[in-house]
Amino acid sequence: MKIEVWSDFVCPFCYIGKRRLEQALEQFPHREDVEVVFRSFELDPNAKKETPLTIHEIIANKYGISIEEAKRANADVGRQAEAVGLTFRFETMKPTNTFDAHRLAHYAKEKGKLNEMVERLFYAYFTESKRISDRDVLLAIAEATGLDRAEAEEVLASGRYTEEVRRDEEEAAALGVRGVPFFVLNGKYAISGAQPVDVFRRALEKVWEEEQQASPLRSLAGEGGMCADGSCSID
Repeated sequence: MKIEVWSDFVCPFCYIGKRRLEQALEQFPHREDVEVVFRSFELDPNAKKETPLTIHEIIANKYGISIEEAKRANADVGRQAEAVGLTFRFETMKPTNTFDAHRLAHYAKEKGKLNEMVERLFYAYFTESKRISDRDVLLAIAEATGLDRAEAEEVLASGRYTEEVRRDEEEAAALGVRGVPFFVLNGKYAISGAQPVDVFRRALEKVWEEEQQASPLRSLAGEGGMCADGSCSID
């Protein structure tokens, strides 16, 4: 089973949804047969790398609410994060542009380190309050993930993996994705949002059961001579 996850590294529900999916997979008996692939999605492609605004002020401006209302909303999200073992530090969070982080994730994917990179980027932003557009921050994350720092620096300086990020975003648009996280199971089943663990678990079970029952072939004749189980029929 393949699960594709469109998400952004500054999206709180993307991190919560990631953890809820992981918890569902822990309860899934066939988890070793599930591949999770993270795809790029920028919530705000025009976001600046640095802003004087706090995350509370950004939320307040975006939704036309007061700073206090924004703080209460963020506190609620923080409690949801705590419920799945995450720590969100809204007071020191550094809102930023995520394009370079997505490019770095594609580089990590090529090196077989995508899942580790995605987790470290989320953790750096939400828990460590790091600016994940900063070149030195990204290089430190790459190195901690087990990637070559000099090669990662060349990736970031050269603009490599820009096309890969854009292709992910174009595919999301073609699928009608307007918000993240967005999960696609086996290319034909979709889950939108950071759903409860039970929703993910039931979806895994349903897709697995249907995929095991489905056959891509339709028989055009009855059984003839064939070999199976170490012997051949000669009737």
